Amino acid sequence: MTSANSLPMGKRLTFRILLTTLIGLALTLAAIGYTLLLSWQLEGGGAAINEAGSLRMRSYKLAVELEYAASSTSVEQQLSEFNRTLADLQAGDAKRPLFLPVTPSIRAQMRKVQDEWQKRVQGNARRILQMTSPEERQAAIRVFREELPEFVSQINTLVSLVEVELAEKTTWLRLCQTALIFMSLAASVALLYLLYLWIVGPVTRMQAGIARMSKDDLSVRLPIETEDEFGVLAQAFNQMADHVQSVHRTLEVRVLEKTARLQAQNHEVSTLYEIAGFLSGPHAIEELCRGFLHRIMQRIGADGGTVRILDSHSDNLHITVHEGVSEHMIEEEHCIKKDECLCGAATQQGIVIVRDFRLLNQEKRYRCQEEGFVSLAVFQILARDQVIGSFSLHFSTERSISGEERRLLETLGKNLGAAIENQRLIAKEKEFAVSQERNLLAQGLHDSIAQGLNFLNLQVQMLEDSLRRNDMEEISDIAPLLRAGVQESYEDVRELLLNFRTRLQDSNLESQVRNVVARFQRQTGVHGEITFEGNGAPLAPEQQLQVLFILQEALSNVRKHAQASEVRVLVHNERDFSMTVTDDGAGFNLEQVHEKGEEHVGLRIMKERAERLSARFTIESAPGAGTSIALHLLRQERLVA
Repeated sequence: MTSANSLPMGKRLTFRILLTTLIGLALTLAAIGYTLLLSWQLEGGGAAINEAGSLRMRSYKLAVELEYAASSTSVEQQLSEFNRTLADLQAGDAKRPLFLPVTPSIRAQMRKVQDEWQKRVQGNARRILQMTSPEERQAAIRVFREELPEFVSQINTLVSLVEVELAEKTTWLRLCQTALIFMSLAASVALLYLLYLWIVGPVTRMQAGIARMSKDDLSVRLPIETEDEFGVLAQAFNQMADHVQSVHRTLEVRVLEKTARLQAQNHEVSTLYEIAGFLSGPHAIEELCRGFLHRIMQRIGADGGTVRILDSHSDNLHITVHEGVSEHMIEEEHCIKKDECLCGAATQQGIVIVRDFRLLNQEKRYRCQEEGFVSLAVFQILARDQVIGSFSLHFSTERSISGEERRLLETLGKNLGAAIENQRLIAKEKEFAVSQERNLLAQGLHDSIAQGLNFLNLQVQMLEDSLRRNDMEEISDIAPLLRAGVQESYEDVRELLLNFRTRLQDSNLESQVRNVVARFQRQTGVHGEITFEGNGAPLAPEQQLQVLFILQEALSNVRKHAQASEVRVLVHNERDFSMTVTDDGAGFNLEQVHEKGEEHVGLRIMKERAERLSARFTIESAPGAGTSIALHLLRQERLVA
């Protein structure tokens, strides 16, 4: 097939159109340029006629100045202006424009006028100016006047010659304009004809061919009449028609093949979606592997299968789940090295596919073959590009794995690896969260109950000593202290149990805060004031729970140490979140606490919870001025609820 780019330059339609356009443009520009030249010459010649005509008036004005002028200054000025006008006529001025035609007769007449002026008129005028006798001066002026008409006649001749020349050019200008009109008409007709011959005709024939083909007339062919782009296009149309006619004959077979491919692709996609959806659910690792293996075996048509997880510390592969495989084989292979058997080799070498065990080395033992399986396919389980196990599919008959199935199983192996890794991370996260809560619980027990028990231990020792000495007065002093210590420890235990049982209801932080403060008021009798400001989005549940724990710990410290009569809680929720708890109690000296290297009871717990929130925790206090704690969570640290 010939392409448009391989055509010779002379046969290309674009070259012909460009050449025709350039020729027409050149002729048009030449005609317009010649017309503009004639117009410019006519304008310059008209200005020359005006200047030459003004010489006649200046001649007579010079005669009057010679006769009546009181001084020679005005006469000299007239002579200077006359010379300047002659110089302009001789040299011309393209800016005005002003110039005489270049014909020989006009140039000869201009020289006569210049000679007559230089030799006779200007010379006589200067001699008259030099005469002192009035009688001689008047006689010379009469002679000057008598000779002046002859000079003016020469100027008139010059003007007449210029007018004749301009009349001829005016005639040429009209002829050029008329010719330009006829050229435009002829060019338009020629252009229309060429457009029809080169473009409209071929496009019309092609449109008719396309219309016939759209009516299922696949036998239509276009005549190739030219060797330009439309000829190439007609050839391409004919080849397309041949191809369409050929395709139409085999359309049914092609449709069946395409339908089969689409069904296979749909089956692959549905398998991927189904198994990916299952793997994204909250299942234990064993349940994930069992459900994965069951679905894969159904989709692929396998008779047996296993999922093995790699122990990275010992390089052992452990069978996690199996299906369709005897217990005897599982007992032998429940734990193998990763360089043993084909399932172990797949973790190092990649995919292992055995179409027929009978074609392998029969001297080597294959447990799958002993089980009666003929074919085997083993794929890696990958998590973050690291092999964490393998899964195998066993077939009782000879079975090959197609390229589409291979890609699908590779993808599903990566999905299973990601699901297993996610479950491991979730388990570690839960373990870490439990560890943190246990640590906080231990700190709470140490800061409250342990200190109370230590106090009780000291009091019991003192009581025993008093009993040995039978000091009833000291015993009576110690007994109330023991009762108060036991009561304080009992209240601490109740408060800790209540705090660690706190759960969010419907993720409503405001109602939970009000409940905590109300319970605090009932237990202590201290007045509580709550203020909520802002209309920001709610915090995530885990962040809300940490805020509640910090509030409970702050109120617990108020109950134990502050001796306050009022507590104010301010919650400000905009893009940033902040909570401030202020009491009017006894307060304490922060500098002394830091110097001693100690902290208030519960302060360490509140700081650690604030760090878990990635929030800023501050405390302000002074003896007799109360205490204020503030929690500030920046917008970039907030989690979406």
